[in-house]
Amino acid sequence: MFSRSAIRPAAASSRTAPLRFIGICALLASSSVCDSANGKDTATKETAQIKVTPPASAPSDPASSTPCDAYRTALCEQLGADSPRCASVGTVLAMLPPEACTAGMADIEYTKHKLTKLGEICTQLTARACSDLGEETETCKMVQEQTPDFPPDKCKEMLDNYDTVISELRGMETANKPLDEATQQRIAGSDAPAFGPADAKVTLVEFSDFQCPYCSKAAETVHQVQEKYGDKVRLVFRQFPLSFHANAHGASQAALAAHQQGKFWQYHDLLFANQSALTREDLEKYAEQLNLNMGPFRKALDSETYKEAVDGDLELGKLVAVNGTPTIFLNGKRVGNVLDFATLQAEIDTALAAK
Repeated sequence: MFSRSAIRPAAASSRTAPLRFIGICALLASSSVCDSANGKDTATKETAQIKVTPPASAPSDPASSTPCDAYRTALCEQLGADSPRCASVGTVLAMLPPEACTAGMADIEYTKHKLTKLGEICTQLTARACSDLGEETETCKMVQEQTPDFPPDKCKEMLDNYDTVISELRGMETANKPLDEATQQRIAGSDAPAFGPADAKVTLVEFSDFQCPYCSKAAETVHQVQEKYGDKVRLVFRQFPLSFHANAHGASQAALAAHQQGKFWQYHDLLFANQSALTREDLEKYAEQLNLNMGPFRKALDSETYKEAVDGDLELGKLVAVNGTPTIFLNGKRVGNVLDFATLQAEIDTALAAK
């Protein structure tokens, strides 16, 4: 289906994921994310789409070219030299005898006509989706960008299940609209850990999970923001522990217990630096390293004092269509690649320069 590479990010991994049919999730980020919709850590835009190594180009020496090299080149001129379909053609032709490729070249126009007809169904999918979404929407642009690389059977499957597809695409488009003022104020409320003045011109609200590997990378980006912008920017940290990260909810509760003692950000850094060690014993060890008062800290964990607060952040995240972590809003606008400081810096500079 359309990759979440959609729109957030973001977010930074060598993993490769197949095109999915159901579960578009969101045109949210060009970064990699820990994906709540799929119950796993998933790479997005730059990393989550099908990755195919195109076949080597035809030898530059004509004398060394084979009939199948020429046949492949002719077909890939139509398919796109870097497209997955060209790569698939190259794989198939590599197994054919030269005589078969010679025969194919003799009637190349017939094959090109068939390829054109096969591609029409993807053109139909694009046209229908963009008509329903609006030609100028970001989601339409994403469909136009990704659909040409889909195999025809994938486009047919999506057209056969169009109601589901368009519903998810509309959800993507809704998720990418800036939040209204009331919702911005709600997610940036004074109850969560934050740094920077409340009246800063730029407010970032981050939804994060201490067990999510991409969130640890986003934490590095946030530190860069703090160092560069100081009190020009306010950052609010919201807990969004994903259900498939067994220790994330407990870590969030512990972080809020540290916040109660004025050491949230120091504890935050320890948790992200030790993501593979977040058991109860580990959480207490980090508290001791920061010289927290261990009596109240242990009591807070024993009685789950901050469970309701963590669950409240989860509900806020769902309210603003957080489908994975990390997710960052800048003055109510969902940020793209939150793992790339240059991207975030450009967004902040634009907001600071605005009247």
